[in-house]
Amino acid sequence: MKNKILQLSALIVFAVFTTGKNYGQNLTPAQKAYVGKEIGTGFDAKIDKLISQMTLEEKIGMLHGNSMFTSGGVKRLGIPELKMADGPLGVREEISRDNWSPAGLTNDFATYYPAGGGLAATWNVEMAHKFGASLGEELRARDKDMLLSPAINIVRTPLGGRTYEYMSEDPFLNKKIAVPLIVGLQEKDVMACVKHYAANNQETNRDFVDVQIDERTLREIYLPAFEASVKEGKAYSIMGAYNKFRGEYLCENDYMLNKILRDEWGFKGVVVSDWAAVHSTAKTLKNGLDIEMGTPKPFNEFFLADKLIAAVKSGEVSETEINLHVKRILRTLFQVKAIDGGNRAKGSIATEAHYQDAYKIAAEAIVLLKNENNALPLKLDGLKSVAVIGNNATKKNALGGFGAGVKTKREVTPLEGLQNRLPSSVKINYAEGYLERYEEKNKGNLGNITSSGPVTIDQLDEAKLQEAVEAAKNSDVAIIFAGSNRDYETEASDRSDLHLPFGQEELIKKVLAVNPKTIVVMIAGAPFDINEVSKKTSALVWSWFNGSEGGNALADVLLGKVNPSGKLPWTMPKNLMDSPAHATNSFPGDKAVNYAEGILVGYRWFDTKKIEPLYPFGYGLSYTSFAFENAKANKTVYASGETISVSINVKNTGKTDGKEVVQLYASKSDSKVTRAAKELKGFRKVFVKVGSSQPVTIQVPVKELAYYDVASNKWIVEPGKYTLSLGNSSRDIKKEIVVNIK
Repeated sequence: MKNKILQLSALIVFAVFTTGKNYGQNLTPAQKAYVGKEIGTGFDAKIDKLISQMTLEEKIGMLHGNSMFTSGGVKRLGIPELKMADGPLGVREEISRDNWSPAGLTNDFATYYPAGGGLAATWNVEMAHKFGASLGEELRARDKDMLLSPAINIVRTPLGGRTYEYMSEDPFLNKKIAVPLIVGLQEKDVMACVKHYAANNQETNRDFVDVQIDERTLREIYLPAFEASVKEGKAYSIMGAYNKFRGEYLCENDYMLNKILRDEWGFKGVVVSDWAAVHSTAKTLKNGLDIEMGTPKPFNEFFLADKLIAAVKSGEVSETEINLHVKRILRTLFQVKAIDGGNRAKGSIATEAHYQDAYKIAAEAIVLLKNENNALPLKLDGLKSVAVIGNNATKKNALGGFGAGVKTKREVTPLEGLQNRLPSSVKINYAEGYLERYEEKNKGNLGNITSSGPVTIDQLDEAKLQEAVEAAKNSDVAIIFAGSNRDYETEASDRSDLHLPFGQEELIKKVLAVNPKTIVVMIAGAPFDINEVSKKTSALVWSWFNGSEGGNALADVLLGKVNPSGKLPWTMPKNLMDSPAHATNSFPGDKAVNYAEGILVGYRWFDTKKIEPLYPFGYGLSYTSFAFENAKANKTVYASGETISVSINVKNTGKTDGKEVVQLYASKSDSKVTRAAKELKGFRKVFVKVGSSQPVTIQVPVKELAYYDVASNKWIVEPGKYTLSLGNSSRDIKKEIVVNIK
């Protein structure tokens, strides 16, 4: 690898991996080892020569799919197909060239990595880099050029079918996880294809819904992670979304693709369509798309195939325009050494090292929501039996639903994790408890773009219920594994409500009645209504679709080998109607959807409107306790081009070593524009041993305090007083510092 990665110590796992003049002052020398490499222009002479030797048909062949996951190459000139792979959870298995059926290979098993929500819940940028680098190696082992990931759309509604795959409701957390992931991936000579650009925040009517967002909201909430992916992560590819934005489809949207992405942000890479998201020929090309991909109709019938050849021959599109797009594609192929790539990264796949990468991410993703009377970690002294209850104890989530999954040889379930970790002297009494069942009319219908995803059967099976009650009654402790799965939370449909499916709430109630020592573990990627469950149980844990080693990581948290350090990357509402898109009656819309809540997305809404969530953004408990001491800024007055340096000591006041996330929120009470009560502007994750303290420094460039002024089309930092709040969730503020911006 060209730029050797420096290993970071545990004390700087919270580092922000980025580059560029705007962010250099935030970085230690070790952190600066992570840099996004700009797409080079040193290949231009070679590219021009190749283009001069190509026929029109060969050029246009590079602008559209010629199989399900490749666009065309020119074999006679040594230009390979551009080979893509789905991959939010790991490298997707090989499928047939001209349809979605599996290719039936035996060498396409891969590591299953935690989903995006879990990665964001680590609040650890080192884990994001590890995710990208590890996955990049797997892609190279499968000879891929482009990963169709990460998906970084904002979690606007708790009902979103892809919330599990997306990262956060917060643009700052979103970009700080996305950038190191992209850098790690592209260091392995693979293109990241960052998706879905942009304002693609619902599955309902996603093929055509016209999204209306005011300019300030667009800039402050929905674009920052994409902008950082381009400017800091140097992403080589962007995927255009399905939906319309202000009346124009996003794969032919001049404002988004040309004016913002290329002209403002300086993007030099390729724009790839989502599958079958193209609606025109000349307009699509002119307005910024480079490669059209799609689901089968004959590949020559794509808008950028035979129709484009005809458009050039008729004079509607110039060959100069064609050359521009071909040059972009060739430049990225040279960049990742797909052409002239003698020293290209070779990669490895499904290795123990990669399973360990997945484990480390999973272990830091798990969130402890409630722990009364130190119910957790489980005490093994005198423990003779444990009831393990719930379909989710054995449910596998690497595959499932309508979205891309992973064919893996290893997916440790929660039951298997406990079997691996509990001593043989402890008897495990397993009972399925509830059945995963759906209405007949719903079977095989997961692909419908609808706001009422899979319809579940919520009546418990009496025999299964009794079996679970008996197991709980006859065990010292019961652990119920409830929540969701990837058949219920799925791309192509949003959920109709937040209820726990399959009768789980009643099951939990019945088990608690016979064994009050019952721990509830939720496995899900998005919020659910767990109000009653939270009230009734003494211990509540939130896990995710958490990868190949998810069950082992979960068992290690339950048994105390790992001290939980995950924090929620979104707000858990008490009621769906408390959430902003629903409180404003602006989801899902019909042909159009207006984001009526504006900048008040997620915790910004809850905190500004003083609505109590069930669990706030950034929330997560530990088996130890931490004190925040001696918070101070390096100055009291700052100029607009400076960086605020905030320091604080984190002391471990409990009895267990652990990690804590220091979160810094900024607010301005006397602003002349509408602002959220607070906005996340910095965070650091730090490991602290029992009885000791660790100093933490968070750098906040003053420009991060800016709002977007629509009248001048500029970011403006208002002079005056700002309050910097330090805490371990948006609702648990420990210290406040007031600074002045002149």
